Amino acid sequence: MFARLFKPKTTVRAHCDLPCGVYDPAQARIEAESVKAICEKYQQNEDPVFRTRALIIKEERANLVKHHLWVLWTDYFKAPHFEKYPQLHQLFNEATKLAGVAGAKGSVDPAVAEELLAKIDEIAKIFWETKQAA
Repeated sequence: MFARLFKPKTTVRAHCDLPCGVYDPAQARIEAESVKAICEKYQQNEDPVFRTRALIIKEERANLVKHHLWVLWTDYFKAPHFEKYPQLHQLFNEATKLAGVAGAKGSVDPAVAEELLAKIDEIAKIFWETKQAA
């Protein structure tokens, strides 16, 4: 009976349990670097077991890239940022797609991962400009 009384009626998700305010595009970049390195190693190795493991890990890392980008996009950047940097929504859209199935998650081409890294760098440049302005 008590369990039903105190059971949450709504489930919410957050970056962390507290509004910590710690944001950094480096988290997405580190995971994207891992995706690129895995693509390179995949290209150099013919062992099917290794390749299978590489694909699984690459997809996990690509999902983490998307997660970290989404946290920045939805939690860190606010309306004034999007007004000052009107290209920001497009950058995030392109970056998350490059991390997804249509990009690095669905490819083993290191060049695709390099494109993803370039988009993250563009986002990071804007991020650090906003941090200096604060």
